[in-house]
Amino acid sequence: MTGTGTGGRMRGRMRGRMRGRWNAGLIVGGALVGIVVLTALLSFVWTPHDPTLVDAARKLQPPGDGYPLGADKFGRDTLSRLMVGARTTLYVGVVAVGIAALIGTPLGVIAGMTPRGWLSELIMRVNDLVFAFPALLLAIMLGAVYGAGTLTAMIAIGVATVPAFARVARAATLQVMVTDYILAARAAGRRGTAIAVRHVLPNIGPMLIVQASVSFAIAILAEAALSFLGFGTRPPVPSWGRMLQESQELLFSTPRLALWPGLAIALAVLGFNLLGDGLRDVLDPRLRRISAER
Repeated sequence: MTGTGTGGRMRGRMRGRMRGRWNAGLIVGGALVGIVVLTALLSFVWTPHDPTLVDAARKLQPPGDGYPLGADKFGRDTLSRLMVGARTTLYVGVVAVGIAALIGTPLGVIAGMTPRGWLSELIMRVNDLVFAFPALLLAIMLGAVYGAGTLTAMIAIGVATVPAFARVARAATLQVMVTDYILAARAAGRRGTAIAVRHVLPNIGPMLIVQASVSFAIAILAEAALSFLGFGTRPPVPSWGRMLQESQELLFSTPRLALWPGLAIALAVLGFNLLGDGLRDVLDPRLRRISAER
């Protein structure tokens, strides 16, 4: 009895350590994402200064005197621009990931429900073709045709992320389609649409949530890169990538101008990646089983 009790306590401690590991990532990631979201929401109602106001007298002003992070080469408040830049980043990320999920998920489900059909083969081959075009290249092509801007960046990032959602949705659907309750639904005469809506989507939802979190981090990097290259958010709307682009000529004389937007991008990407890893540990049943067995 004593040995059994000791073994149970040891297993309990190991499970606690396992839960602590993913909880730490989930908590830190959620906190970082929460800071970005709260900053973006706060920028709608308050910023220390007008983020687009050019004040030559404040040019390259160091931190202090009402400017906590200083001013840029045009005399604009760095903190205010970072706050509004968070709003721009989240806006582009939400729309881009939304486009990718709305297009990629149905395609992946259809391909997963008809794995041996010509439609599945066609979807996945087109998916591979789109996957060959990075978001940056696609944005440059769209920008050359329709003009650079936030809308172009959102569409380019969204379309470039569709293959990731399609692949995840297809792989998850293939696992769901071999379960007993799907066989029972088919035996009951349910149509494919009803099976997809009532059985497939609810079961693959957790994996899609994790993919959305990871894709959000990719969208943040892509938006910053596009803005840096001039194919993303256009001035005077603040953008973290645009702030980096404007600070490059002063990188050695005034490095803080590049430090703050670079740090904001790094923390936002880290937050969404940690959040995605934490959600995967919580929502993936296979990882939960492994945690329980250990």
